[in-house]
Amino acid sequence: MLRDQLAAALKDAMKSKNAERLSTVRLIQAAVKDRDIANRGAGKEEASDDEILQILAKMVKQRDESAKIYEENARPELAAKERAEIVVLQDFLPKQLSDAEVRSNIAAIIAQIGAAGPKDMGKVMAVLKERYAGQMDFSKASGAVKELLN
Repeated sequence: MLRDQLAAALKDAMKSKNAERLSTVRLIQAAVKDRDIANRGAGKEEASDDEILQILAKMVKQRDESAKIYEENARPELAAKERAEIVVLQDFLPKQLSDAEVRSNIAAIIAQIGAAGPKDMGKVMAVLKERYAGQMDFSKASGAVKELLN
């Protein structure tokens, strides 16, 4: 379970006195705790592994965008910090699928659910998110879904 991995990573970072990793793992745990609180308010259970993977993917995307902005504004030290956090975040994510693997998985799902056109894009995206949470960038995947459905 991802919660156990995060707890173990926190302990390891504390023992090894790795400040960068420790702060990033604490950020992850805070985000997960926020999701737990939101779920509790909605009458749900604590965040599942799939939800944690979505949180991690969102955090990677945020840091990537921040790093690009820092680089554009001549702040390489801040961009490097963001990139270092991305490396730690990716330790908890499953292996990312290549573009070719994404396209073949999309084609298989389209055939499997019988998607016929752009109106079925939501169905295809729902199946993708269910099966491949944390393994692909869904904003890029949606473009490929649209292309394959047309």
